[in-house]
Amino acid sequence: MSRASGIGSWPGEDVGVTCRAVRDLLADDGIPYLPELPARGPGADMIGRTAALLVDLPVDLQPSGWRFVDRPGRDQRRAEAFLREDLDQLAEVYDGYEGDLKLQVTGPWTLASAVAVSRGERSVADPGATRDLVESLAEGLRQHVETVQRLVPGATLVIQVDEPGLPAALAGRLATASGFGRLRPVDPQEARQGLHTVLEGAGGRTTVVHCCARDAPLPLLR
Repeated sequence: MSRASGIGSWPGEDVGVTCRAVRDLLADDGIPYLPELPARGPGADMIGRTAALLVDLPVDLQPSGWRFVDRPGRDQRRAEAFLREDLDQLAEVYDGYEGDLKLQVTGPWTLASAVAVSRGERSVADPGATRDLVESLAEGLRQHVETVQRLVPGATLVIQVDEPGLPAALAGRLATASGFGRLRPVDPQEARQGLHTVLEGAGGRTTVVHCCARDAPLPLLR
């Protein structure tokens, strides 16, 4: 039997209203989920929200986008505050709930393509930075899953990893920081191993990898 769920972002800024709308739409015969509301501002977007989960890899926001820094600052704290608000509302709306509940995080290759290292280049161009990001995200996901499980103990958690940027990374279509060149393609086996490491952070729960690109690498994802 097919069951409906949802992907992507919701409009608006009221997390409680949106969580209740998702619950009312999907709790009976679908898979409800924790929605994203990027209209609240930087840190509520898919990149900033997942960056807030990273362990020992603080970020801040520059005009060019998110970047790794030496110590947490205002942008990091704002992203963490948005996530705490989301989880507080989730716990309230799903008090006593039993059934499937989906969590979404940005995948390692989309995140590494979007967050820069301190010198300004995308993290995906630096093998060491990419390894650190993958390991940090896996641990951050593990902690996130455990937190949500405590908040909604009757839920059977499903973990969705969003990888819209994976095809561009595999094909070498990502621009360098200067904009005059292209980064080297990510090796498919390296991409597979990075995804595998992050998915292990789900702790054996059901996982889904979502890629909305037309050239989604289905054999790799399988």
